[in-house]
Amino acid sequence: MTSAEKLPQLLLRLWEHFSPKRKQQFTWLLILMVVVSFAEVVSLGAIVPFLAALTNPQQVFELPLAQPFIRLLNLQSQNDLLLPLTLLFGLTAIVAGAMRLVLLKVSLRLSFATGADIGYSIYRKTLFQPYITHLSRNTSEIIDGVTGKTTIVTDGIIMSALYVLSSLIMLVLMVTALLIIAPIPSLAAFAIFGLMYVITMKVTRKKLMNNSKDITTESARVIKSLQEGLGGIRDILIDGSQDAYCQVYQKSDAILRKAYATSSFISISPRFVTEALGMLLIALLAFALSKQSNSINQAIPIVGALALASQRLLPVMQLAYSAWTAILRNQFSLKDTLDFLDQPLPEYAGQIRVPPIPFQHQIDLKQVSFRYRDNSPLILDQLSLSIPKGSRVGFIGTTGAGKSTLLDILMALLQPTSGELVIDSQTIDDANHRAWQMHIAHVPQSIYLADSTIAENIAFGVPSDEIDHTRVKEAAHKAQMAATIEALPQGYQTLVGERGTRLSGGQRQRIGIARALYKNADVLILDEATSALDNETEIAVMDSIQHLGPDYTVLIIAHRLTTLKDCSLIVKLDKGRIEAVGSYEVIAAPLIKLNASTK
Repeated sequence: MTSAEKLPQLLLRLWEHFSPKRKQQFTWLLILMVVVSFAEVVSLGAIVPFLAALTNPQQVFELPLAQPFIRLLNLQSQNDLLLPLTLLFGLTAIVAGAMRLVLLKVSLRLSFATGADIGYSIYRKTLFQPYITHLSRNTSEIIDGVTGKTTIVTDGIIMSALYVLSSLIMLVLMVTALLIIAPIPSLAAFAIFGLMYVITMKVTRKKLMNNSKDITTESARVIKSLQEGLGGIRDILIDGSQDAYCQVYQKSDAILRKAYATSSFISISPRFVTEALGMLLIALLAFALSKQSNSINQAIPIVGALALASQRLLPVMQLAYSAWTAILRNQFSLKDTLDFLDQPLPEYAGQIRVPPIPFQHQIDLKQVSFRYRDNSPLILDQLSLSIPKGSRVGFIGTTGAGKSTLLDILMALLQPTSGELVIDSQTIDDANHRAWQMHIAHVPQSIYLADSTIAENIAFGVPSDEIDHTRVKEAAHKAQMAATIEALPQGYQTLVGERGTRLSGGQRQRIGIARALYKNADVLILDEATSALDNETEIAVMDSIQHLGPDYTVLIIAHRLTTLKDCSLIVKLDKGRIEAVGSYEVIAAPLIKLNASTK
């Protein structure tokens, strides 16, 4: 099936994603298009009696169709016709112009409102996708989909489709009216213009499709280049590798802009040819009609109507053609956008707050194995473990042993390839994993901070007007960060900068710990969370965590083994399997002595 054959299916898929409210609004817009098109036809038809009254008023005054109009206005002579016909023609032109403005405003507002719906839907559905999906994606593709491609679909697909539809309605009605006024000249004129546009469409379709591929591919590469260059600016400045990143950007941007330029030329260029042909055709028709008629006065109304029709219809035909080329140019962007829109939403997406599942006894991992893809090696292999509620469990092992992956499974971010995660005899799956996550607060090694205040970063994800500032301060105290924050001029309202650039690594880490404590979750997971802290601060933070109480379960991966000295259980992993389980004295302490003796 060719790309052109797939286009109607893509447009139908897009329509299915519109809300019932938007579909109803588009239906009313279609009715408005028909009304505006009728207004255009009336304004076109009004020029014939107007020009006839100028050239041959006696003939108009004697027409049977004009008699009701003459009696209504009590016109006494042919000279009285000109003023009311002038007013009628002017009024119809003004009304038609005003209605076109209304149609344009309504079309733009509806199109961009629909674009806002699409952007929100993509962003929302993307945020609700499983963690494994996010691991397999590049963020530049998502950003391009939410921002760039949504704008392209709004401007290049929705608005263009509306332009094509309104143009076709107007063309059909106007051509019908002109065929009644002057059938042979009108038929000849529109056959010539229509054939020219059809040939142009056939010749340029392949080039437009190639440009569509280039625009879709290179727009994502441009954003990827910008993200990588700005995200790694410190290393780029140190290495002096600016030119390498600039070259990557320049190459993709040049292809992108060349595709836009070529498509714009294809879209606009037929206008100049049709305008010249239109002027020539009107001159030839005027000459031919004057030769056939007994008087030039009889030809002027018809020529005037054709001239006005050309002035109205040639832009309409050009608009329809330009809109059609825009749809083809953006067809691949539409497909990518629809792929994002087709992402499924989980059942809990519509719920304000998912109630947590009961957790009173223990967490069990039963014969858990995990691999990221079917053909990739196992990260975890037949792993079984029981973690009592209220315990403090430390995980150790070499890089690649599977520690972080194990924590991701315990947090239900990843589903086991085989085996089960069980909470109090209840297996965690896609249906209830969100209810289990209500128990969890996570502190990763690399803390993400939003470009907002310290208070908003501690109460991460909570609307600013709903933040409990008392809890914020309590969490900051437990994370050994309160004194530092309160010494700042703006205290908890201090802006941290993009990704927390105005704070030290240790300060960012402590805000991350405070964020977890603010959540009041009863399962606290620390993944190298204290690695950026000095020894004294780490001891204070861990002491606060140890004194949280018996209702809190704490799972820790630590850079320093001494961080785990108060853990009730140490789990040593090796190559995705549990090598040993025991107390700190049995598992970790011998390793510290061994490391010390080898130095």
